[in-house]
Amino acid sequence: MLAYLISGAAVAAAGMAGYQSMAPTAQWYGRTFIGLQRGSKEIALTYDDGPNDPHTFHLLDVLAKHEVRATFFMIGRYAQKRPDIAQQVVKAGHMIGNHTFTHPALAWQSAAKIKSELEDCSRALDDAIGAHSNLFRPPFGSRRPVVLRTARELGLVPVMWNVTCYDWSAKSSQSIEQKCARQLRGGDVVLLHDGGHLQFGTDRAFTVKATDNIIARYKAQGREFVTISEMMLRAIQPG
Repeated sequence: MLAYLISGAAVAAAGMAGYQSMAPTAQWYGRTFIGLQRGSKEIALTYDDGPNDPHTFHLLDVLAKHEVRATFFMIGRYAQKRPDIAQQVVKAGHMIGNHTFTHPALAWQSAAKIKSELEDCSRALDDAIGAHSNLFRPPFGSRRPVVLRTARELGLVPVMWNVTCYDWSAKSSQSIEQKCARQLRGGDVVLLHDGGHLQFGTDRAFTVKATDNIIARYKAQGREFVTISEMMLRAIQPG
């Protein structure tokens, strides 16, 4: 009986460890930024896996139409491939953060690999756009203590999210909007994608359309769209 209980506890612990390594709002392995107090008026739109042609350009058009600034977590090898797109993102007033060089699940990588992924991405962004933010988002949200520790040793600030729109598998823009609406309460960091980690040129037309509608809907409700850095500042200096 004792052996059974020990075995059950081990399985439960392993399950919890796995959950904590992937769940975007989990804080067991170290603190990450996931937004403001729920009910705040601010919303931060974030886009992973770019830069991407042509959908990053289309997204920039939508954001400009609504006069909204967002935060883009870029894959280093894509920024290296198309620095011109990254430059346009900066020129439009948006923030750019580190999303590793090749987009591996960092929780399963060696400490040396984690460090090289972050450093190589930072260098690629330096080469593409010069100075950029110190924000970092782990691919898939995958992390363990050494991931967050390495990021902080490199001067990076880990950023997760608390609204998942599942746009990478969406069959329509409406499904993205509905998933957002079910979770969004204000003070949120919203996860979307302007590219795809498997290949450059991934179709994100649904995300572009959903972004247009999401902004229109929540601006009409008095919500304010901000960058991650702006949201972090308000967390320190509310109001």
